[in-house]
Amino acid sequence: MSTNEDTRLPWAGLLALAVAGFVTVLTETVPAGLLPQISDGLDVSQATAGQLVTVYAAGSMLAAIPLTALTRRWPRRPVLLATVLSVVAANAVTAASPWFALTFTGRLIAGLGAGLQWAMIAGYAMRMVPEASKGRALAVSMGGVPVALAIGVPVGTALGTGIGWRSTFAVMAAIGFVVIAWARAALPPIGADAAHERVPVKSVLMQPGIAMLMLIAFAFEVGHMNMYTYIASFLSSSGLEDRVDVVLFVFGIAAITGLWLTGLFIDRHLRAVVLTAFAAFVGAMTLLATLGSSPVTTFLAVAVWGMALGAAPTMLQAASARSAGSAMEIAQSMLVTMLNAGMAAGPLLGGALYAAHGTGPLPWVSLGVFAAVLVLAVVSGRSAFPVDATGAAPENTPAPQDQHTDALTTPSRASG
Repeated sequence: MSTNEDTRLPWAGLLALAVAGFVTVLTETVPAGLLPQISDGLDVSQATAGQLVTVYAAGSMLAAIPLTALTRRWPRRPVLLATVLSVVAANAVTAASPWFALTFTGRLIAGLGAGLQWAMIAGYAMRMVPEASKGRALAVSMGGVPVALAIGVPVGTALGTGIGWRSTFAVMAAIGFVVIAWARAALPPIGADAAHERVPVKSVLMQPGIAMLMLIAFAFEVGHMNMYTYIASFLSSSGLEDRVDVVLFVFGIAAITGLWLTGLFIDRHLRAVVLTAFAAFVGAMTLLATLGSSPVTTFLAVAVWGMALGAAPTMLQAASARSAGSAMEIAQSMLVTMLNAGMAAGPLLGGALYAAHGTGPLPWVSLGVFAAVLVLAVVSGRSAFPVDATGAAPENTPAPQDQHTDALTTPSRASG
């Protein structure tokens, strides 16, 4: 096989994963932009309607580790398709349900599926390509996330406002059905892990670098959400309170750019990407903390912040996969759990600060958190963020790819 063939990406499959992620993120976030309409349609308060976002995130956080551990013995493609189906079902229920309780239940089920899906996407993408292309494959498969945040949510909100909120969820359900058919055709079947290869969850956490990586992931998300949750309020200090949509669009486009740049460098320079991204977070928060009253500086800081955020999930997933070796899906499920925990803790921290002192302390606190994360990344050495692009696992860690490569080429171990 030629070098070009070795490094060519399976675009159809990777884009199917990206679109699946796009629909899943859209399903999670769109209700936040349609709360008034949803509350009127279901005859509940906006605060109650907001719990439809909370229950989805809670389901993802609680389900990622146990469902990943439970399903490791099953062929991977049917499991992945089932996670997309859970999101499709939730959107269909939301589009038709006249009762809040039914909608709430559907969102919970979708959240459970989403938690498992996020634990699987990274591993699935990296098992489809040679070692030298794993980072790029991961970046492509994660491309749906910033696109959903930058473009999907505003479009979904506009659609819901213009022709009815239920239509938005109906459209997302229809797209989900298309994704299921696409993924079924484009994704190669990957067999279940052999029994002797199923590393216990506790053992994965004890592998070199994993615990530190999980701490970094949690702290990063706290620092991000502490500031991002209240960005609309913070923008009043720079006179941009009426341009929140423009600011968030700049943020989203910067995130897409950051993800693209990450895909170019992550395979051979993972540790450099990590340190650069966390340094960018520190720089952005420094600008917002010290010069946040300037509109120009605010736009610059938001762009830097967005680029760093575009890199962060992919680099953390790549690092956990390299460090965990053959137990990458368990490590990914831990990462999903920690990121969701940080997404819950960040707004709580920011809310307490905002209630007591306004938005002024928010960038300073996020700056402190990101500075600590940068220090942890520096001192963690190569255990948490391996330098090499070979995919070689740290000492005492199982080799990462043998059984998965076999699963792609041995029909007896794959189904679905």
